Amino acid sequence: MDERIGAISKPLVLAMDQGTHASRALVFDRQGRTISSGVSNITISYPQADWAEQDGDEIVNSVRLAATQALQALGPLRQDVVAAGLSSQRSSVICWDRVTGEPLSPIFSWQDRRAHAWIDQLQPHADSVHRKTGLFLSPHYGASKVRWALDHLPAVSAALENQTLCWGPMASFVVFRLCAEQPFLADPQCAARTQLWNLHTRDWDPELLALFGLPAGFLPKSVATCHAWGTLDLPGAAIALTAVNGDQSAAVFAFGWPEADAAYVNIGTSAFVQRALNHFPGHVPRQLTGIILDDGATKVYMVEGNVNGAGSALEWVSKEFGFEQLTKQLPQWLARPEEPPLFLNGIAGLGGPFWQPEFASRFVGEAEPWLKVVAVVESIAFLLQANIDHMNKYVPAAQRIRISGGVSLLDGLCQRLASICGLPVHRRDDPEASARGIAYLACGRPKDWNQGAHEDVFAVQSDSALQTRYRRWRALMTEATGI
Repeated sequence: MDERIGAISKPLVLAMDQGTHASRALVFDRQGRTISSGVSNITISYPQADWAEQDGDEIVNSVRLAATQALQALGPLRQDVVAAGLSSQRSSVICWDRVTGEPLSPIFSWQDRRAHAWIDQLQPHADSVHRKTGLFLSPHYGASKVRWALDHLPAVSAALENQTLCWGPMASFVVFRLCAEQPFLADPQCAARTQLWNLHTRDWDPELLALFGLPAGFLPKSVATCHAWGTLDLPGAAIALTAVNGDQSAAVFAFGWPEADAAYVNIGTSAFVQRALNHFPGHVPRQLTGIILDDGATKVYMVEGNVNGAGSALEWVSKEFGFEQLTKQLPQWLARPEEPPLFLNGIAGLGGPFWQPEFASRFVGEAEPWLKVVAVVESIAFLLQANIDHMNKYVPAAQRIRISGGVSLLDGLCQRLASICGLPVHRRDDPEASARGIAYLACGRPKDWNQGAHEDVFAVQSDSALQTRYRRWRALMTEATGI
């Protein structure tokens, strides 16, 4: 337990955040202060090009371990934890057995795009899929991966024949395994990322199931974000799970109720920029729309732009040039005045607004390896700005950016984003935005949530060289993609 905490505002809430590389659990009080935490690292494998898999049992065990660590650190305060929430990778999916809970497939990571060639045959239906689901037709989402599992994994087809098959969002699997009641449920955001969920009917869509060649009846029941999900079965604790949401959607609520004039950027393995709206925004070409909160009475919608190559791009360039201490070296490199080359960043495939699953990443211009690393960082800011530019055609322009996520700790990245977009960038002192956001929802949206947190503000600075590089980069992306 953090001994620096003063008077603790009870009751307490447990937030479980299941990410690509680790499962984290944090206990917060009602003012949003962190009281204790736990973490369990997990693995991800890449068996071949375009494949990205995780082990379902390992994921469940890691969430359980992290939550147990956080609760044990509380000592006698454990009895004051009255609710819990789960934030999860949104587009990762899995097949499992309804009777035993045994995984029948790997978890197909959101990074996995093994079905990109198969999904091309559905391009004549792309506009219809986008209008129904709010998602651009893409192999990153779950439907094509579930179809692949049905076609290639005998255990999945056998469970279908025996009527014991479950498939759907990874969050649904984790809840099924962690709750005593074994609930078979899905929240709106994770359900939507299967590309089988209709944003307008707020339920599974029979026509989409037919389009992907998937039988009905094996997906979880669609429920609200805030719902009586079940009772967490943890060592020495039985805690009501009251909220489940996608990690990026939960992050929007880290600061409390979202501001209508702020753009929310979260940068981890991938990066996202979101605008929260109290009304359905309608069709937004080449970007995503969806529901980031449904509490049974209130719905919050979003328009979202995404960047696949954020932390994953830094991991790639670290391996490419053999930098073992990249995170320690990056701040000083980003502060140097030398001009970097440009990097056309297609790591893990191009997301919005370009949407090309196969794109050859490349540097434009020669430079020393450290300057190429700076170019990769700049490409993250450039891709975010390309999404913001596109988004501004459909929603009122933002007045500020609120940024979070582990990669946002790079001051040089935050300053570049502020200078490119012409908006101040606000960063709170806690990068665990997804956990903090799901805790806020799980404990009933307290009015004084996280109000005393320290905030860094990166003011807009005039940087003509950076602006010139962005314009050159944008022209090269247009030339390469036609967008």
